[in-house]
Amino acid sequence: MKVLTVWQPWATLIAEGAKPYEFRGWKPPAKLIGQRIAIHAGARKVRDREILDLLLKLETGEACLHEESARDVLCCALVDPAILTLSHVLCTAVLGEPKAGDACAREFGLDAGNDSDRAGTFNWGWPMLHIERVLPPVPWRGRQGFGEIPESLLGAQA
Repeated sequence: MKVLTVWQPWATLIAEGAKPYEFRGWKPPAKLIGQRIAIHAGARKVRDREILDLLLKLETGEACLHEESARDVLCCALVDPAILTLSHVLCTAVLGEPKAGDACAREFGLDAGNDSDRAGTFNWGWPMLHIERVLPPVPWRGRQGFGEIPESLLGAQA
């Protein structure tokens, strides 16, 4: 199964269903659209500044996130960042047909909606559909782009 590394807190927001799109500067490979992929939480440490920025964007209505569930995750992460598991596969999702980032933002009533401070990451919204948690999360080394994980490691979730 293909696996995509996503930094925290965004990986947990996807796993919780609070982040319906993963934003990237590029379209996913066409052969993966409609396929189940694994979502891996990268090893990069969580930055309080990013959590606070996401909470501010929620307060001001500037985030492409489902407000209530995203706020719960982010507030808990401020108190205890350890709830945001690093270096593990957290869930699987069916990768939907990509949309332009501004089209995703309009679904949330926004003109724009980049959920990070990294320029160029809002070009394409990749719908994360039919999310299934991987319990317990599976340790894994990530990589840029898509990696590969044996489905047997994911158990019944694959």
